[in-house]
Amino acid sequence: MTNLVDRPSSPRGDRRREQLVEAGVDLLCENGWPAVTTRAVAERAGTNPGLIHYHFGGLPGLHAAIAGRAGDLVIGPVVSTFADALDQGVAVATMRALLPHTTDDERAMRLAVELIAGATRDPALGEVLKDQLRQVRTEFAQRLRRLHPTWPARRPDGVATLVTALIDGLVLHYMVDPALPLDDAFAVLRDLLEES
Repeated sequence: MTNLVDRPSSPRGDRRREQLVEAGVDLLCENGWPAVTTRAVAERAGTNPGLIHYHFGGLPGLHAAIAGRAGDLVIGPVVSTFADALDQGVAVATMRALLPHTTDDERAMRLAVELIAGATRDPALGEVLKDQLRQVRTEFAQRLRRLHPTWPARRPDGVATLVTALIDGLVLHYMVDPALPLDDAFAVLRDLLEES
């Protein structure tokens, strides 16, 4: 079998690959992982099922690419909020303002649920999500190190882990209980990030 990395890339091939991934993400959002079959993705993309094997090495490779894209769609806005903010106070205020809208985004919430479900059932999908979450924590910890050069060496990693878990938890809790006292939680988060 040809190594997928060694295959030549062309604009047309890249477009087709993107089309297959987008079709898979749409199916994942609509009906979960069981709906993301070779035949269904090819039909949705209007292409030959053989292209899934050609571009992804088969359904497991396509699933990994779909999980990566879905993770980018779900996790990306949180990362960019922290990365683009002028300081931590702005980042926390922006996250507080965005959280109710995040849970209103049915597509993002469905993808988040499917990512977690897939990661718990399929070790390969678990690796994709684990790598994405590690990258988020690493980027956030690096930012904290720049903002707080006097912090002990392990503190930025610990704070990054707590903050990302807190945001995930707040989204989950807010989905279940929209009366959640978000202002209190975000005030504590702001205090945690501003401590030196």
